[in-house]
Amino acid sequence: MKKFFSSSNLRFLLGFFLILFFIVIGFFIQDVLGYHVIALLLLLCVSILAMFLRIIPLLILAIISAISLNFFFITPRYTFRIYSAEDFLLFLVYFLIALVNAVLTNKIRNYEEKQQQEKEKTKIIQLYETLLNSLSHELRTPIATIVGSIDTIRDRSYKLPEADKEELLTEIQHASIRLNREVENLLNMSRLESGVIQPKLDWIDFNEVVYRTFREFEDASIQERLFFYPDTKNPPVKTDGGFLEIILKNLIHNAIKHNDASTNVIVSNMINEEDLIFKVSDNGKGFPTAAIDQVFQKFYKIENTTGGTGIGLSLVKGFVESLNGSISLKNNKTSGAEFTVKIPVIVSDIKS
Repeated sequence: MKKFFSSSNLRFLLGFFLILFFIVIGFFIQDVLGYHVIALLLLLCVSILAMFLRIIPLLILAIISAISLNFFFITPRYTFRIYSAEDFLLFLVYFLIALVNAVLTNKIRNYEEKQQQEKEKTKIIQLYETLLNSLSHELRTPIATIVGSIDTIRDRSYKLPEADKEELLTEIQHASIRLNREVENLLNMSRLESGVIQPKLDWIDFNEVVYRTFREFEDASIQERLFFYPDTKNPPVKTDGGFLEIILKNLIHNAIKHNDASTNVIVSNMINEEDLIFKVSDNGKGFPTAAIDQVFQKFYKIENTTGGTGIGLSLVKGFVESLNGSISLKNNKTSGAEFTVKIPVIVSDIKS
């Protein structure tokens, strides 16, 4: 039953009823307009259907329309006989035009689909080349740091001062965190696109989500530059707190990574009756105007920037949209950039 009501079958049925509609209309107006006009109307109908149907169902409907023209409109009516050479020529020309129109339109559509597939294939290849180029740096660098530091500690452990050992261990830790972040982003992007990961709504305290996200940045120099200005009302809201953490973490990391060490990152929020709205802003260098509309595209990287796979902000957009929300970006009037995230939530009457 489901197979019968597939989109192709439905289009065929709609096409059949459209031809039937023209036949019924023509039946009542044929004495006024004549069957030559009815033939043009049916031919117009077949031409319209050619834009939506595949070749086999379209040919079937073209044949049905030609037979209907002969049976209902060409004299003598209600028979398949044609006595007049003029009427026979009309029927033949109509039949040939309907068939040729069906075949040519189908060929044009197939050509356009092939061209579109080629464009999409080329785009996918370019995207994956970009991804592989990014990964070759973003994954190789922390791995090389980890391997090099471990080799140094192992080969020269008896000569290394404790301070140098501690420095190498710190480098291993930072490289591990960087490697884990990139792999985590790739896995999250894959899960999000495949539909494996779905939001799990629960009551959360947005303040706690922000502070928990801040604590994930273990570097004290980074934590000193993170500020949060919460909504004073701050009622509990029902949404996915894990998704919010991923969104916040990637926005904060983006601001820290692409600005100098003096840049501060500010998170602020407000909660109204239907929405959780929070902003992540910084006082850094901001975004090039031409890049603002493209930064959420997968694998997009701003020119003359180093590092990054170009999936952080596209991942953010994906998680925001999975919560039925929206995200926007603008440059501040003075300096830096501001991301605004708006997510529909259920707001509790209980104040936290």
